[in-house]
Amino acid sequence: MALGAEGTDVLGMVVRSGLRVVAVGLAIGMAMSLLFGRLIGTQLVGVTAFDPPTLAVAAALLTVTAAIASWIPARRAARIDPMVALRYE
Repeated sequence: MALGAEGTDVLGMVVRSGLRVVAVGLAIGMAMSLLFGRLIGTQLVGVTAFDPPTLAVAAALLTVTAAIASWIPARRAARIDPMVALRYE
């Protein structure tokens, strides 16, 4: 913000960086769950090891949680006065 960014730019940048990490984690997690699904298939009750609705709901829940978790500090960062932040540093 001290270099000309708006509050919305800071908010978007922080949320995007948080969601980027989640996207990588989801990709790796989905690949691993599909790879190792057969190993844990005997311990699952009520769903199959490759149940698409369950995987989709888990991914959506994780994404929403991560978006909220990254939005809260982003909102604080967007509200801070740049001069106060520069003086603190």
